[in-house]
Amino acid sequence: MFSRAFRVRSNTAIKGSDRRKLRADVAAAFPSLSADQLTELIPNKEELNVIKIYSHKGEALTVYTNNKNPILFEIEKVLYPTVYTLWVYPDLLPAFSTWPPVLQKLAGGADLMLPGVVVPSSGLPQVEQGTLCAVTLLGNRAPVAVGVATMSTAEMLAAGMKGKGFAVLHTYMDHLWEYGDKSYPPTLAPLVTDTTEESTEDEEETEGKEPGGSSSPDPLQHLDVGDLSLKETLMGKEELSENRAAETAQDGSTEVQQEAEDSRTPQEQMDALFHQCFFHALKCKVKKSDLPLLTSTFLRSHMFSCCPAGQQLDIKKSSYKKFSKFLQCMQQQKILQVKELNKGVESIVEVDWKHPDVRTFAVPEGFASASAGQDSKSEDREQSYHAPEIIPLYGVSTKLMPLFQESGHKKGSILSSSEVRNIIINYVKTNELVDETNKNFVKVNAILCDCLLDKSEQDEISNLKWDDLLSRCLERLQPLHQVTFYGQEPIVRKGNIEPIDITIAQRSSNKKVTIIKNLELYGLDPQCVANILQQKVQASATITPVPGLRDRVQVQIQGNQIHHLAKMLLEEYQLPRKYIQGLEKAPKLGRKK
Repeated sequence: MFSRAFRVRSNTAIKGSDRRKLRADVAAAFPSLSADQLTELIPNKEELNVIKIYSHKGEALTVYTNNKNPILFEIEKVLYPTVYTLWVYPDLLPAFSTWPPVLQKLAGGADLMLPGVVVPSSGLPQVEQGTLCAVTLLGNRAPVAVGVATMSTAEMLAAGMKGKGFAVLHTYMDHLWEYGDKSYPPTLAPLVTDTTEESTEDEEETEGKEPGGSSSPDPLQHLDVGDLSLKETLMGKEELSENRAAETAQDGSTEVQQEAEDSRTPQEQMDALFHQCFFHALKCKVKKSDLPLLTSTFLRSHMFSCCPAGQQLDIKKSSYKKFSKFLQCMQQQKILQVKELNKGVESIVEVDWKHPDVRTFAVPEGFASASAGQDSKSEDREQSYHAPEIIPLYGVSTKLMPLFQESGHKKGSILSSSEVRNIIINYVKTNELVDETNKNFVKVNAILCDCLLDKSEQDEISNLKWDDLLSRCLERLQPLHQVTFYGQEPIVRKGNIEPIDITIAQRSSNKKVTIIKNLELYGLDPQCVANILQQKVQASATITPVPGLRDRVQVQIQGNQIHHLAKMLLEEYQLPRKYIQGLEKAPKLGRKK
């Protein structure tokens, strides 16, 4: 539900009578809450707001916030608690446990399948189909997801714990969580009966654990090894290593420490590699004069070059999943500051080189000094660039609202071309508009006539071919596009994406220059492109502002360099030709005599 960004329609404060009504609705929805708990959740005087939003599918939803933290959301007049609320009242809903690695799948929009549900020896909570449930991670009672059971407990067991168990609506780390203060789940020890049973299972199945772990006062000791990925997400690298060192010191054995390092999951190892390359890049590669620095350039041109031989950075294999979330975590630790200087393009604008984590970082052995390796920088940039994924989207316009209302969409709803196609097909079939004599044609009713035909056509056209119907619909929708840069969240922009524009201009003394615009829209740093071209063609290259656009720059290089540009953009950067304009202006190669 909230795995993708939503759009806020309105945000208003809730006043006295509306607060009382909301408190009564919450009391009816969650009768286990006491009067004091209800007053704490829906206070009389603290800041309380109601926010109307559109989901990425165009659905109208309501979110209630307390001091800017989402506490409840409402779908079709049904109230649901957020993870922020469940962390305060962890026993509000029946809870089902899953393994820690499953959390990333849920946060990405997946439902919880029954094979991923941990069945305790005490048995599963008894629920019916449609019951609202919480999802926790094994060893921690703090819920990380909210979902609806797709079948009863008896049906789950009868199915052999196979199939979909819960339709997940909201998770920790999704966009609704991000709308709040982005705090982390508390560590809540399992109930006494559960911990005893779990520890019994662990003693039978797991080697190397200390006896009596279930009675430890430290709730973190109840965490499964897989929970370390969550711990590492919540803590900085230095804090985690200190905790591990402290635990090792208690054991009094360096061998145990080595075993702990070797037993890290692949996700933990990737997290550690990202932290290492991040601090290495800040300490040795980035200078104050480089700022502001595109986040995509920082990743591919600085962090990638700090990766040890034989290893490769892959944000998808880390617990962050997206580079923007990794940087967000670093920003929360006040190591750097990221801002959106150009629309949809983030840049690092400030770095605290005096931060303890940066100052105490030790460059791994085997790496050359910060000044070495300059010759290989351009190669690193070329090899590590990932072309963005660009998807055309369509927004429902005012004129086409009557056509899309039946499918529950409103003005401004964002759809892909396949979604538009399915909506039109369903509309035609539901209203029985397929021509009985020729199924290749669709009968034009009053709504199709108003939405898709020009005034001059309305008296003449009574049938449309399927292809004509769909193309007319797409032409009349508002054009949008979604850009997904490597390791970052998708960005939706209005209009069609502007192509990289290459032109040839003539300067004094009949000299020609090649001008390249719109590189930033594709995650390319104009300064990097200028430096690489300058080395390739041995010609002067400069960066100048685009006339009339203060937030854009263009690359200008001497001579007609379109052949070199085409090779770099098409072959090395793997950009589709349709997004490059002006390649036809390349000089014609003369025949050799």
